[in-house]
Amino acid sequence: MALVINRNMMAMNAARNLSVSYGNLETSVRRLSSGLRVGTAADDAAGLAIRELMRADIASLNQGVRNANDGISLIQTADGALGVIDEKLIRMKELAEQAATGTYNSDQRLMLESEYQAMASEITRIANSTDFNGVHLLNGNLSSSVHNGEGLVSTGKLKVHFGSGNDCSEDYYYIQIGNATASALGLGNQSYEDDGFSISTQAAAQRALVAIEHAITSKDKIRANLGAMQNRLENTISNLQIQAENLQAAESRISDVDVATEMTEFVRNQVLSQAGVAMLSQANSMAQMALQLIG
Repeated sequence: MALVINRNMMAMNAARNLSVSYGNLETSVRRLSSGLRVGTAADDAAGLAIRELMRADIASLNQGVRNANDGISLIQTADGALGVIDEKLIRMKELAEQAATGTYNSDQRLMLESEYQAMASEITRIANSTDFNGVHLLNGNLSSSVHNGEGLVSTGKLKVHFGSGNDCSEDYYYIQIGNATASALGLGNQSYEDDGFSISTQAAAQRALVAIEHAITSKDKIRANLGAMQNRLENTISNLQIQAENLQAAESRISDVDVATEMTEFVRNQVLSQAGVAMLSQANSMAQMALQLIG
């Protein structure tokens, strides 16, 4: 190579290599400080796109877990209210049994009738007042087999959505709760044509015993359905958590930096940068050798 003054090719080459080494060193510092291998789209364009899709699914699955937990809380609220209704039904059957015997006169049966109707009214009050987050549970609003979510307020059975898509076989199912008011159970003075209307006479009390038995069975069917749905939601939560965990692991392998490997690259780039600075200094001084020939 000729000794020239206008063009210092060794310095230009050293500067270019230093720029590359310094850029790689900057990338290593960014990755180690952020913990991310893919910090920008330029790091891994395809990996970034896949990662963002995974992150969206992970966020959706985690929200699905919360949705399912809310569904369990709703079911437990309904089941707790039905447990109180159960106590009222047992008391009503006890009163009907008492009124069905011939050792009481009509005045005494009217006293029993008064408490019987009070229990029926309390069952209706509990059914109408039990709600979860503004959704009434036992008044028949959720008893329909048809769900319509087109309006601002959904009607019919309640939809619990937990999956990341909208496939009915994978991403959601419904909670349907029967009507648990006294009239729906066939009891009390609002159920005019039912045998559980009254216990004011001995014959009426005997008929009410059968009606109360049917009411308890209807109530137990509602509770059994709720219990089965709660178990199903708990299994769903376990499955969603496993999915989210494995998807998070896959996203981590794409996105997160391997600290050991990147630290090796950092040291390598650091040494190369230091060497580049030293060689650039030496290359810049080479032009001074021409002055010795001139002098």
